[in-house]
Amino acid sequence: MIIKAPAKINLGLDVLGLRQDGYHEVKMVMQMLKLHDELTIEALRGGQGITLTTNVSYIPTDGSNLAVRAAALLMEEFDIKDGLTIFLQKNIPVAAGLAGGSTDAAAVLIGLNKLYKLGLGTEELMARGVKLGADVPFCVMKTTALSEGIGEVLTPVSGMPTCGILLAKPPFSVSTPKIYKAYDSLNDVAHPDVDAILQDLENGDLKALAGHMGNVLEAATGPMYPVIGELEKAMKEAGALNAMMSGSGPTVFGIYNNKEAAAAAKRALQKQFPGVRLIVTEPLS
Repeated sequence: MIIKAPAKINLGLDVLGLRQDGYHEVKMVMQMLKLHDELTIEALRGGQGITLTTNVSYIPTDGSNLAVRAAALLMEEFDIKDGLTIFLQKNIPVAAGLAGGSTDAAAVLIGLNKLYKLGLGTEELMARGVKLGADVPFCVMKTTALSEGIGEVLTPVSGMPTCGILLAKPPFSVSTPKIYKAYDSLNDVAHPDVDAILQDLENGDLKALAGHMGNVLEAATGPMYPVIGELEKAMKEAGALNAMMSGSGPTVFGIYNNKEAAAAAKRALQKQFPGVRLIVTEPLS
């Protein structure tokens, strides 16, 4: 069985405060992309354990991998005794603010539900997904969504209009806990108008949407990694309606009128940023 696992970007990311349990209350708009990982899942009758292999050497393949944890969660709950092999074709940049690990976990939940005919509905899979991570339920749902609470309260909303999206992943990773800690020490942060973003999506107005995009965490990540701001500036100079960091970073994305314009911007940025991974994609409707 082959399951696609799409990447996501945040069109708006606001942090409303720090909760008593140590988690942050958020208000985000999340959009899935056509860029995806691909997982091949196979049951081994009479086999034992979960074996994960991947095309990327630096990804852990043991029980610390979210895909393995997702498989173990369902296999334990439903007393599945088969062995399981998972091959992960990793196309989404790792530790990039694109939900790569979460979407792989969601794909395994969806895949095992189909493979073993477990009969779990989307909401039931989402409830199990939140045990693995706050982004996993969204990745199970696979629709554009308003995300609240710690990210687990999801409301489907209108998807992005057709456009081109250029992703730029610098050659380093960012620690999400470190970014949130830095954010907590900041004052007078500009908060995005998430409600305006939702209205722009409802209206199908790409230009207005691009103008309202915002990510409060960039106030923490940006000063630590100046290349984020440099990439945004370069994308806008190459025709982007707007450019912004996704999640806690470090990936930057630019919104273009069409895929051809995004591809042209990619060619321009390749010369300026030779160490940055550039990917042209589109919204997943």
